[in-house]
Formats: sequence, structure tokens, C-alpha cells
Amino acid sequence: MDDGTIYDHLKKKGVSRRDFMKICGTLAGAMGLKSAPPLQQSSLPDFLNTMGETPAARVARALESRPRLPVIWLEFQDCAGCSEALTRSQSPTLIDLVLNVISVEYHETLTAAAGFQTEANKEAIMKQYHGQYVLVVEGSIPTAANGAYCTIGGRSAVDLLREAAEGAAAVIATGNCAAFGGLPKADPNPTGAEGVWDIITDKPVVNIPGCPAIPEVFTGTVAYFAVFGSLPELDDLHRPMTFYANTVHDRCLRRPFYEAGKFAKSFDDEGARKGWCLYKLGCKGPTTYNACATIKWDAGLSFPVQSGHPCLGCSEPNFWDGGGFYQGQSAPLDRPTLTTAGAAAAVGVVAGVAAAAANRGAQKRAETSTSEEE
Repeated sequence: MDDGTIYDHLKKKGVSRRDFMKICGTLAGAMGLKSAPPLQQSSLPDFLNTMGETPAARVARALESRPRLPVIWLEFQDCAGCSEALTRSQSPTLIDLVLNVISVEYHETLTAAAGFQTEANKEAIMKQYHGQYVLVVEGSIPTAANGAYCTIGGRSAVDLLREAAEGAAAVIATGNCAAFGGLPKADPNPTGAEGVWDIITDKPVVNIPGCPAIPEVFTGTVAYFAVFGSLPELDDLHRPMTFYANTVHDRCLRRPFYEAGKFAKSFDDEGARKGWCLYKLGCKGPTTYNACATIKWDAGLSFPVQSGHPCLGCSEPNFWDGGGFYQGQSAPLDRPTLTTAGAAAAVGVVAGVAAAAANRGAQKRAETSTSEEE
């Protein structure tokens, strides 16, 4: 990769200033930027000078001074679903991100070379850009049997992860497997699968959970680091607040039916055909934090709940063992590390049903009163 700025790279490719600003606008939207930069990331004079600056202009200012971001992508216990999903990213597209903002230096699935050539390139990048590259990890890391359940070139996933993380500026765990262990960690977890942050504790780790992760959430997070050289605001599970601050239930298009107390009780009953709330079919939307209901999938086409399937809670830790549709259980109204949020969700369920019942009762009383008056 060249060492010029991202803007220089684009100019060499013939990108006009107008198109450059369009790219900046796309990136700003993907990152969910506000008009002014956070005060803690800049001095007071810089903050005052940039007040009122548009998000696109803010991105442009950064891209004019920053080089393309080297990325090393490792895959361990996974199905490659997150890599597959990434190719469907729409804003920005994978092509725009890879060709303009980042430089993917190692990816077992996408790399044209193989064997010793690919490994030699990875080692060269880790040495040349020590402390500057971002490490992306897909898949859980098995720790049982000295890591024998996942080896590459005779080396365990644990060793490869620690080696690559040592020189990384930040680590991004994409997908539930990399973030929290995912399906491989499900009981009885025979391989001793763990998430990245269970092993790497001395580097900034951002989790992009999902099964697979929403592609725009991943590209937006990578773009943020590429543009500003820092991670966005994270929650207690190291997830970007821009995408994980609200529950799926908060923005769900079936929410009005929930508030009205109308729930589908089977997948072929009247409620299911009318699009009623899927909570009683095991939907975990009230306790699952993700942007599924707003960003959706395939250029905003749909998401599981819209398509008629209850949310499985795949952006939460231990989601496979938590019950749901496959075990005939309603969504558990607690969270592994945020019990207060679970309690709030429980109160919301009770309050929503109670309010719906009260509204129906009031309506019946009004109808009865009107009838008596007549």
C-alpha cells in the first residue's frame, strides 16, 4: 500500500473534489456523525473552530491528513458468514471501503496468494506498520486441548491471535463468535471457545456482534477508526453506541401490536398472518441491542422480525443457550451484564400489556355509557 493520505490516493485515481465530498458524506452517514466533534477528542480552540461544521466536512478534513488504514483479517472457528455479509454492505460498499479508505493486507478468503507468500506478506505488514494496523477477527478462539481444535500452518488460533494483536492499534471482533464465543461456545462448549476480549486484554477491543454482524455496522466502525484514528463510544460490552444503544424492540415495526397487547401465538394463526408481535413466540427484541430494525439487511430490504421470525438475540452474549423459538421459550427479560436493562424491559412488557388492557377496558366502558345514554 502507498503511504500518502487517503485524499492523495483518491486524487491519483482521478476522483474529483465533488466526488470526494460525496464519499465523505457517505462515510459520515455510515458512522452516524454529529455536526460537531466530541469535546474530549479535541482541544477547546479546535472544538470552537469546528462548531457548525457539517459531518461531511469533518470527514474530509480528516481524510486529507490520514493515510489508508492497513487491515489484517484473521478467521478462526467460523462459517465465514461475516465475510460473506460484508460483501453486501451498501453504505459504504465493500469496494469503496477497500479501494479508498482501508487496505486489506491479509484475509484468508479474499487474498489471491496462498501459502508462504500470504504469510510472508502478513509478517511484513505487522513489522512495517507496527502499532498502526487494525486487526479484524472473525470466529471464536478454541482454548481446549492447547488450541488443537483450530490450527493454521501448525499454529493454534490463540498463538496467531496474540501475535497479530501485539502490534495492532486496535482489534475489531466481528460477529458473535469473535465477540462472545457464539455458537461454538454453546453448552457444552467442547472446544473451549472464547471471544477475542477474553484473550486480548491489553489492547482496545471493539465488538461487532451479530450472527452475522450487520455489514454496515462493521464498515461504519472501521471507517470511523480509519478517519479519526480512535474507536467510537462503546457500551459496557464494547459495542459501538451508534449502532447498539437501542433494542431491536425499540424500533420494531411490530411495536404498535405489542403496545396494543396483540401477540401471535403460533406461526400460522391469525395474529401471525396480520403481523402481530412475536414476543410470545420467543422474540428477544426487548432485550437485544442492535440496529437490525433501522439499518436492516440487503440495502434496507428487511430483517428477521419483519420477515416473520422472532429475534434470536444474536448480538448478546450466550444467545444460543438463552432459549427462544427453538426451545419454545419467551425472551428472557434479563441480560448477562446489564440486569437493570433487563428489569426495565420486564417492566416495559408488563406496562405495555397493562396499558393495552386498560385502553380496551376504557373503550368498552365508553361504548357501554354511550349505549345507555341512547
